[in-house]
Amino acid sequence: MTAERQFSPRVLAQKRPALELRGRVFALVRSFFQQNGYLEVQTPVRVLTPALESHIDAEPSGTRWLRTSPELHMKRMVCAGYEKIFQIGPCFRQGERGDRHLPEYTMLEWYHAGVTSEDLIDETSALFRFLCEGLGRTRFSGLDLAAPPEILHVRDAFQQWAGWDPVAAFDEDRFDLDLVEKVEPQLQKHRVPLIFRDFPAARAALARLRPEDPRVADRWELYLGGMEIANAYTELTDPSEQRHRFEQCARERKARGQAVYPLDEKFLQALEEGMPDCAGIALGMDRLLMILGESQTIDEVVAFTE
Repeated sequence: MTAERQFSPRVLAQKRPALELRGRVFALVRSFFQQNGYLEVQTPVRVLTPALESHIDAEPSGTRWLRTSPELHMKRMVCAGYEKIFQIGPCFRQGERGDRHLPEYTMLEWYHAGVTSEDLIDETSALFRFLCEGLGRTRFSGLDLAAPPEILHVRDAFQQWAGWDPVAAFDEDRFDLDLVEKVEPQLQKHRVPLIFRDFPAARAALARLRPEDPRVADRWELYLGGMEIANAYTELTDPSEQRHRFEQCARERKARGQAVYPLDEKFLQALEEGMPDCAGIALGMDRLLMILGESQTIDEVVAFTE
């Protein structure tokens, strides 16, 4: 299909059912959070510095960058006393394009003070049940979204399907390759939401480590039919440790020839002033809509992709 035909008015008109579903789902999500005492917030899209993470590259925008996530600004709000906040908005990542990836995508992100990532499992399950009730069905793309989630530990999955323990001896390149080629194909078999939890500490850029085992991050990802939908963790609140992790990431990015962003000193200052124990989660709305609309590609659930 040529670009002209792909983005013709006729093709756009054919997307109406998907876009109507999109509108209904966004309204339901907002209703869920408002009913549960959350404040909807809006934070900058163009930022002075994106969060330093090893494998996420930001898109330049003049003298700033387009945000890869609203995380750091939302955490500054948590530090300022906002206990339950959520946001739905655009995010950007450089060089990401495929059937499940867009360089501009829509993220749902929320933070809840006084809880851990364990509590967010229950909140996410409640959100899915609310969506199922609002849409009048529980099964989408062969999945029962209203069912209690299954729990799978990262080290157990890797030992079973890749033959090694990434917690005991982490190997970054091997981890990434085996996750895509050996582990995620097995996750497609799960017909209910799957919580893939307790990542190696090396994959905990902004997450707290488990006090009982500092080799493990208090972090989980949500998979639906083998597709990663969300990333959640109990937040790191130690400003010294967070600065150390940012600096280490900057050194690693420089060694690989990637862009190195300045440290977000305003965020680090907010941590210095005090951040309450809390947990946060980022959920990709476009991918969720692929499941709810039983779509094969992410292009089907957005109006424009050019």
